[in-house]
Amino acid sequence: MLSWAIVFALLAILAGFLGFVGLAGFAATVAKVLFVIFLVMLVASFVIRAVRGRSVL
Repeated sequence: MLSWAIVFALLAILAGFLGFVGLAGFAATVAKVLFVIFLVMLVASFVIRAVRGRSVL
C-alpha cells in the first residue's frame, strides 16, 4: 500500500514538472488517499496486536 502511494506521488511530481496539471492533481489525490489508508491500517494493526497482548514492534 505504501509503495503504491510513493509511486503515485512520484508520478504527480513528474507530471507536474512536465506540465500535465490535470494528471498531476489526480495522481497527488490518489497518493494522499492511499497514504491515509496505509496509516489507518498501520494504526489498526498496532491496536489489534496490543489488545491481543503481543509486541507492537
